[in-house]
Amino acid sequence: RWREDVTRDAWGSYVFLRDVANGETWSAGYQPRGGEPESYMVTFSEDRAEIVRRDRAVGTMLQVIVSPEDDAEVRRVSLTNFGTRQREIELTSYAEVVLAPLAADLAHPAFSNLSIETECVPELDTLLATRRPRSRGEVPVWLAHVTAVEGETVGDLQWETDRARFLDRGRGIRAPAVVIDGWPLSNTTGAVLDPIVSLRRRVRIPPGATVRIAFSTLVAP
Repeated sequence: RWREDVTRDAWGSYVFLRDVANGETWSAGYQPRGGEPESYMVTFSEDRAEIVRRDRAVGTMLQVIVSPEDDAEVRRVSLTNFGTRQREIELTSYAEVVLAPLAADLAHPAFSNLSIETECVPELDTLLATRRPRSRGEVPVWLAHVTAVEGETVGDLQWETDRARFLDRGRGIRAPAVVIDGWPLSNTTGAVLDPIVSLRRRVRIPPGATVRIAFSTLVAP
């Protein structure tokens, strides 16, 4: 789900980061956490957008690449530890699932949400979402949200498909409970009232090392 909003710019697909040791949180881009990084630079090229930032001893580079051949987008996050101690960082993706024309979602977003079902394929580090067809002639559409890590991981894959569980009561996307408070993701799927796709991996980064993690989103019949 995305809306053109030049004032708040509060819609889209995000990657949150959390330092397990001290609870500090930020996002791979400026949105949605906001805040003032020590350095921040954005480069737009023909084939990608690249955001490079520095938050204390951790450098983050986000590369957003859209496939020219398939309906797929890759968000590749590179984390570099410039400090003298080992770091454990949790990376959590987030995107609201629509799988419908923009006009239909604008007209009835709540009704549109009710037709989405999700499932997880843990052995492939993948979340799947599809819309239940409302007529025999409707072509089914599937969304896959996949993660892949280049580096040392800690613990198992976690996932979430319920926006209410992700944010918690009274909170918005700037301060979701699962990120700010460090809650584990619920690992639940099925038919939810407000569907999202969210995957989480925890990585261990030795001093001077770089770890890379990619979150890919694909759509197909």
